Amino acid sequence: MAKALVVYATRTGSTQKIGEIVAEGLRFSGHEVQVANVKDIKSEADLSGYEAYVFGSATYHGDMMQGMKTFLFLAEKADLVNKIGGSFGAFGWSGEAPERIYDTMKNIFQMDMVGGPLMLKSSQLGGGINMAQDYGREIAGKL
Repeated sequence: MAKALVVYATRTGSTQKIGEIVAEGLRFSGHEVQVANVKDIKSEADLSGYEAYVFGSATYHGDMMQGMKTFLFLAEKADLVNKIGGSFGAFGWSGEAPERIYDTMKNIFQMDMVGGPLMLKSSQLGGGINMAQDYGREIAGKL
C-alpha cells in the first residue's frame, strides 16, 4: 500500500470536494491518502513520505489561488522528481489553474504525471463524482 497526498486551495469549497473524491478513488485501490488544505502545509518536510502527490486549486480571475502559488514555491524545495503526480481544480468558465499546476509538476518538479489535469466545474455536475474517482484510480494505477 502506497501513500498519497492530496493538497487543495479552495475559495468556495468546490475544489476541496473534488480533492476528497479523488482521494476516494485512490483509497478504492487500497492506498493510504491524506487530504490537506494548502494552508496546513508549512514546510517541505510536510511533503515527505509519499509516493504520489495530487495538487489542486480553483481558477479565480484566470489564475490559480495565491495560496497554491505560494505552496508550489515551497514544494519546489522538496524532492519530488519521478514521484507520481496529478492536478485538479474547479472553475467557472476558464480553468487555467489545473493546467498550470500540472505543467509545473511535470516540467519544473519533473514528476511522473498521469495523462492530464482533472478540470471540473463542480463534482456534482456532468458525472463529476465518477470522473474524480476515476482520476484517483488513474493515479493509483501508476503506483
